[in-house]
Amino acid sequence: MMEDVKIKRVVPAGQVEIHRSGRAGWLRAAVLGSDDAIVSTASLMIGVAASSAPKGAILVAGVAGLVAGAMSMAVGEYVSVSSQRDAEQADIGLEKRELSKEPQAELEELAMIYVNRGLEKDLALKVAEQLSAHDRLGAHMRDELGIDQSSLARPLQAAWISAASFASFALVPIAALLVASPTLRIPLIAVFSLLSLAVLGAFGGHLGGAPLGRAALRVTVGGGLAMGVTALIGRILGVSLG
Repeated sequence: MMEDVKIKRVVPAGQVEIHRSGRAGWLRAAVLGSDDAIVSTASLMIGVAASSAPKGAILVAGVAGLVAGAMSMAVGEYVSVSSQRDAEQADIGLEKRELSKEPQAELEELAMIYVNRGLEKDLALKVAEQLSAHDRLGAHMRDELGIDQSSLARPLQAAWISAASFASFALVPIAALLVASPTLRIPLIAVFSLLSLAVLGAFGGHLGGAPLGRAALRVTVGGGLAMGVTALIGRILGVSLG
């Protein structure tokens, strides 16, 4: 009987293999901004529409939600990612000082990290020495702190991507309102928004390597729940205040 043969993919020399984890920073900001735009704007507009408000009031609510949401996302992402960046910089600064004051102790600490990962002590020390000779700070950042130079937090990038994606996708429920007849405003806003959420969820799953169906389902169900709750609240307030 023929033995099973394991085939290993070989990356040609000089070719850089791209991994999905490298997209984590901007992908998180873009997906969060676009999903939140559709859910929050559509829910706001459906809630206002359910209170029997006129088309103009619903449109004003949608545009206000777009502007306020985009600004909020930008500020929120900037503050959040800046805090992460500050923590990273503080760790890097501390590591620089330790490398300057006690280089031998830091070398031994790096070697012990490799020992704990399975290397023999002598080999671990040689690896630590060679990596330190090439890029001492980079080796400690990567293997001791878990910080990769290429994936350092970028506050401005996260801020503008979140704002741009929010503003763009908040137009989906607004566009649905503009083409809908008075009797179909709520259903059309909901359908447009849920379909967009499903497509975005599947696309995000594709970029991140996750199952498309599961990724689409979780954002669609969550968005539908938010729209349903705000519609109910709008209806109750519309009746009680009308």
